[in-house]
Amino acid sequence: MKLTRPVRQVFLVVHVVASASWLGVTLGLLALGIAAAVSGDAPTVEASVRAMTLFADWLLLPVAALTLLSGLVLSLGTPWGLVRHRWVATKFWLTLATITATVFALRPAVHAAEAAVAGGGPLPDTGDVLFGPAVSLGAYLFMTVVSILKPWGLTRRGRRARQERASRPESRVSVTAR
Repeated sequence: MKLTRPVRQVFLVVHVVASASWLGVTLGLLALGIAAAVSGDAPTVEASVRAMTLFADWLLLPVAALTLLSGLVLSLGTPWGLVRHRWVATKFWLTLATITATVFALRPAVHAAEAAVAGGGPLPDTGDVLFGPAVSLGAYLFMTVVSILKPWGLTRRGRRARQERASRPESRVSVTAR
């Protein structure tokens, strides 16, 4: 499947905006987590944790899914391919890993913190609330750098496909004028 230029450009814009949004939401989660962890003020802790819950429940997964889907369309619809270049494959697997970590670690930690704070108790473990966003932020920054620099070259499969294309005889149809 080959995307036309206008369609590719639309998906590229969607991908960049979704990726930047994912980074922004994560920065917001980290800032709120820090506010909850360092504040001794109960209303500030409660407000921070409630805001984190809103970010985690309503923003994080839709933006992550949009990033993943637009990246898949771009990789499959352009010469970059999903497994032709190491940087694309790395971004794909790291995206899947961060989405999985969001579902199974970050969101449950935020919900546990909200339940504890809503019950009038202290923030359970600030490490749980800070660790997820900090690790995610590192992963997103790494993926951003990889997207810009495009390091590591072709995968084995990409080299094999390039060699096959190079060894194919040109199939040119000659048209004779009558």
